[in-house]
This record gives sequence, C-alpha cells and structure tokens, in this order.
Amino acid sequence: MIDWRVSFTGDDIAILATHNKGIENEKVHRLCWDAFIAGMKVAKDQGLYGAGQDLLNLKFCGTCKGLGPAVAEMEFEERDAEPFLMIAADKTDPGAFNLPLYLSFCDPMHNAGLVISPKIRQGYVFRIVDLSPSDKEKFIELKSPEEIYDIAVLLRDQERFAIESIVSRADGEIAAVASTTRLHNIAGKYAGKDDPVMIVRTQKGFPGSGEILSPYSIGHLVAGFMRGSHHGPLMPVKQNTAISFFDGPPIVSAAAYSVHNGKLTEAADCFDQPYWDYVRSRVSRKAEDIRRQGFFGPAMLGMGELEYTEMAPILKNLEKKFNIKK
Repeated sequence: MIDWRVSFTGDDIAILATHNKGIENEKVHRLCWDAFIAGMKVAKDQGLYGAGQDLLNLKFCGTCKGLGPAVAEMEFEERDAEPFLMIAADKTDPGAFNLPLYLSFCDPMHNAGLVISPKIRQGYVFRIVDLSPSDKEKFIELKSPEEIYDIAVLLRDQERFAIESIVSRADGEIAAVASTTRLHNIAGKYAGKDDPVMIVRTQKGFPGSGEILSPYSIGHLVAGFMRGSHHGPLMPVKQNTAISFFDGPPIVSAAAYSVHNGKLTEAADCFDQPYWDYVRSRVSRKAEDIRRQGFFGPAMLGMGELEYTEMAPILKNLEKKFNIKK
C-alpha cells in the first residue's frame, strides 16, 4: 500500500487507500478487513453498542465485498494533476447518490462544463445496478446525453436502482465509482443502513469539484434516519461528524484530495465552509418538517423496504386476524 487516510462519517469508519495492485486485490482487501476487525475488538472491549454490526460475515474470503463494508475502487493512470473527491454517507443507502450524480453529470444547471467544455459535452456511460435481492447481479449501461430520460426513469427509484460507475465517452476514463451494497440482501433482514461511499475524479474532462458538490445544497430526501425506516433530507457535514437527532438526519461528508505517484495530499474538507452552515440550517428545517409527520405516509419508507425489519412478522400476524365479508 502506498498511502492511506482514515476518517469517519457518523458511526462509520472509512479507509481511503492507494496502491498499484489493481482492484479487488486480496492482500489489500485483507489489510483493510483486518483493520476493521481490530477496530471492532476495541469497540467491544469498551462495551460500545453495535460494535462490528456492519461486519456481517467474519470469515474473510478474498475480498471485503459481500461481507458488509461498502467498497468503491477504481484504477487509472494518473494525470499531471489528479484531483478527486472521497464522499461518504451515513444512515442512508446507495440510492442517496443517484440525484447528485445525475445532476453533476447530466444537468447544465449544475455542471457548466456540459455547455462550455467540448470534452464533457460528449457525455458519459452510466452503469446502473438493480439492488433488488437476486442470486444474479443485474446491471444496465446507458449513455448521456441521448439516454438521460431513461437514466432518470431508473434513478428516481433510489431504493431499487443505484449508480455503480460513470465513464467518460470522450476518452474511456473512469469518472466515478460508488458502492452498491445492500446489507439486507446479505443478511436477509434489517442490519443497519448501507452507508455508501464514492470516489469521483474531478477537472479536465470531468465535472469540477464545485459541480460535484453543488447538488448537495438541495438536501434531497433519502432513505434512512431512525432504524433505517424513514425518509429524511441528506445533510452535508464536515468530516468526522457524529449522528444525533432521531438517529440522523442522514449525512454526507466530502474530502478533496490530489494524488501524485500514489501519495495523497492532506484532505480539504469540502463542507467545512460558511456556505454549508447555511445549507445545514435549511436542511435541519426540512428534517423537522418531515419528522412532524412521524410514521405516517411518505415520512416512513414503503413496505418493500420495511419487509426486512420487524414490521414483516407483525403484518403477517395481523393478516391472520382479518375477516372476509360475505
């Protein structure tokens, strides 16, 4: 391993690492896995609640994928300057990145490069995965700009579909990679929210850092909050921010780096700036508004998501008690 950084978002530890072994390298994954296991042991020694709850299978089998931790990896040849963003979210699922990525890569209202830059105007290839439980991994590849309406049709269902990667059509370079793990698909029951991570390259053929960050000012509604069973606005926060109100709201952090010969700069904390204080205040009001609705209607997730919680056996029991009118 060449370099690494460790941070946390909410109650989730993130390891950012650079190396030259390619994606899904067993030794690299093993080192990160052993670090998570060591952290879990410390938490258990301290008597902390839920220590290691996202490590669903303690038997390492060559990769961290499928064991619980969110994984986002990309491989590329460094440019002269190689800036990128590492984005991590807590108390939500992979679909939380759908709207921001769509706006950053498809909408000139957020990405001026789609109007100005000849390279960016050529568009991108979106790989979108089906998150529904299945013994087969299903994905589709759609191209912008000509298929942006089809992309929108899928991404609007953020519990069912999520972006796995985005590739530039101008030169075939990888632009973004996001984790798409659903913990309830692995565990077969509710096991906490998925807490996704993402790496996005910026500048020179890719959206600028500001164009990637712009959509997070919306505070769009995503799945998460208490027991992972509600909707709440996604709040952009500083790195190493904890969770508080109603086990939320869902949060996202963003750290900007440059990498050269595998060596990382120190992180620039993207949401640690006065403008985002204003956004957080506005998002807090949105969170209060939807929480006033409690468990009714759209304030809570649909039954398709709740079937992995303790709601399922309760409904089954009630179903037996229904009477049929003659």
